[in-house]
Amino acid sequence: MKYVLSLVMVALSVTNLQAQKAKESNLSIESKVQSLLSKMTLQEKVGQMTQLTLDVITKGPDRFSSTEPVELDPLQVEKAFIKYKVGSVLNTANNRARTPEVWNNIISRIQQANKTGLKIPVIYGVDAIHGATYTAGATMFPQQIAMAATRNRDLVLKGAEITAYETRASSIPWNFSPVLDLCPDPRFPRQWETFGEDPYLITELGKQMIKGYEGPGNNISDPFRVASCLKHFLGYQVSASGKDRTPAYISEQALREYHLPAFKAAIDAGAHTIMINSGLVNGIPVHSNPDILIKLLRQELGFKGLVVTDWGDIENLYQRDKIARDHKEAIMIAINAGIDMSMVAYEYERFCDNLLELVKEGKVKEERINEAVSRVLTLKYKLGLFENPVMDYKKYTKFGGSEFARAAYLAASESITLLKNSNNILPLNKNAKVLITGPNANSMRTLNGGWTYSWQGEKVEEFAAKYNTIVEAFKNKAGANQVTYIPGVSYKMSGKYFEEYEDRMQEAVKAAASADVVVLCLGENSYTETPGNLSDLYLSDLQTEFAKKIAASGKPVVLVLNEGRPRIISKFEQQIPAVIQTYLPGNYGADALADIIYGDINPSGKLPYNYPKFPNSLVAYNHKPSESRDMVQGVYNYDADYNPQWEFGHGLSYTTFSYSNLQLSSDKIASTGTITVSVDVKNTGQREGKETVELYLSDLYASITPDVKRLKGFEKISLKPGETKTVRFTLTSEHMSFIGKDNQPVVEPGEFKVEIGKLTKNFSVQ
Repeated sequence: MKYVLSLVMVALSVTNLQAQKAKESNLSIESKVQSLLSKMTLQEKVGQMTQLTLDVITKGPDRFSSTEPVELDPLQVEKAFIKYKVGSVLNTANNRARTPEVWNNIISRIQQANKTGLKIPVIYGVDAIHGATYTAGATMFPQQIAMAATRNRDLVLKGAEITAYETRASSIPWNFSPVLDLCPDPRFPRQWETFGEDPYLITELGKQMIKGYEGPGNNISDPFRVASCLKHFLGYQVSASGKDRTPAYISEQALREYHLPAFKAAIDAGAHTIMINSGLVNGIPVHSNPDILIKLLRQELGFKGLVVTDWGDIENLYQRDKIARDHKEAIMIAINAGIDMSMVAYEYERFCDNLLELVKEGKVKEERINEAVSRVLTLKYKLGLFENPVMDYKKYTKFGGSEFARAAYLAASESITLLKNSNNILPLNKNAKVLITGPNANSMRTLNGGWTYSWQGEKVEEFAAKYNTIVEAFKNKAGANQVTYIPGVSYKMSGKYFEEYEDRMQEAVKAAASADVVVLCLGENSYTETPGNLSDLYLSDLQTEFAKKIAASGKPVVLVLNEGRPRIISKFEQQIPAVIQTYLPGNYGADALADIIYGDINPSGKLPYNYPKFPNSLVAYNHKPSESRDMVQGVYNYDADYNPQWEFGHGLSYTTFSYSNLQLSSDKIASTGTITVSVDVKNTGQREGKETVELYLSDLYASITPDVKRLKGFEKISLKPGETKTVRFTLTSEHMSFIGKDNQPVVEPGEFKVEIGKLTKNFSVQ
């Protein structure tokens, strides 16, 4: 007993020592920041609030493009860092990836540029959202929407850790990730950058990404960690039109109920920076809204870190949103509203000059400038940039190695979701004669999506040639003699955009007659942001026509969907016996897909959104009761009722699972109490499999109409044939609360229903 007590005392001492050191470190940084701030000129302060894109300071025909190989322009470098004292750089020249060695050279020269004055290091940032986006040779994981489908916290954590490692290997310490936007709208072109449509799922996985990026205790001076950047605060991806950067209309109650929880949890988890919603909420551009940026973010949520704009968004207050008469007024509005750093991108001189004038004119107080700059400097000190502004890429020996590749493969294998498997046609026999066809069958670009080696992903083929497309993975798996590939439909560039065209379609249809099975690979080419806006959520007319012709061949068809959002397939889905959703699975996605289709891996992915059946029926799973009603037969059109093609959480396996013995620790609790829920899950099939056990909670009656159900717990388990495991969840008042009429959390007395699998039990809150 004494030995145990001694261990406890030692553990407490270590914990207290670590807490004390952290407190001392923060105090030390605070004093350093104030000391440095007192020595800075106004020009130096304004420079620290400025972020430009790399092309501006490289040699090239203009500031929008660079010559290759990329080379810094000494005159532009001197102007930016000596004259204007710019504090931050982002992005990559010519929108293309660079090796760690090239990054090391570029950033070393940037850090060496400021040879006069206070020599404050520059902070470099990129969008490394599913791996080190702009680093050649880096490990590309599935995109966030696919990581959500894994329902595996450990895989999300590992992916973030590896991304941080390989981003730091590039001497880049600041990552504009994770995306914590709620996105229940499949029309939106950035849904694939999110964790989907459920606030709880986003919250849980978002916390794992923060931990992975920043490490235990958020010690971002660790050379293997980066500062995270939450985005896009707040309500970005629910625009009324479904198009990027267009207005959203969200009540405060809904904003707090659905959109805020993930950001609050990430802030509580210690995230150091946050990026602001580029759009408008209720008619007000968020970059101009102190109610969101100061009252909510700073005062209510207690966020202490750096607030950065998205690309050119202060300029947009004048150019697009028309709430400012000129650029200067736009800057005044945004800085006074709470912006600390402007991602100016190109015209940084105008930003700096105008902000200087605004301070001298008294329209922006220098106290507001000092506040913003202190946050920039604090971040730089915490990252250790004053001591080590550049990393030695040679010391990152795990970069792009087999350990990281294995993690990316596992993530892909657990994300891929089996949506339909009529007559158990999957898995396939390796002796089957397979025709692989479709525009996504032989493309690395479509497997990765946007933000991969370039913004729109158009350079993927250049950098990812060593990885396997679906065709190549199938040939490796089953043998080249068993696999025939004919495109049928292909993508090609037309100006700045891509279009689809017939590519031996009739030949593919004819070849289907000679195959045992057809693997039809349909979906989307890569895109993000405004270039990904669309007007028709149905899968394209050409792909739909092709699918119908392939289905008419009479041969079994396995439809492989490779897409950033669920494109509607109801025009031909009934003729397809097997459907698999791969999302955007990354460089190892095709290998994982082949292993699943041939049965070496048992699929375990679960949908992170409702897969819609019709364009005018885009309803989330956690909808209000009025969206799904009992109707009198013959009076109503049943297709107009709640009718997803597949619901959130759907995903099949090659084995079967049974749920039993749902138990609650009590059937009555106080509003501040907790309740333990347990359930037994058994593998009743013939092969080992992974199952995500999901707990849904329904508040049966409330003063604000409750959702029909909401996810409040999930746990992924692995079961051997015949094995049973008991899974337990704890529900607290936080799980049972909702945002009430006063826009505050409330737990009301009443009855609740717990649902796990198809089992339900009720309890009451007193």
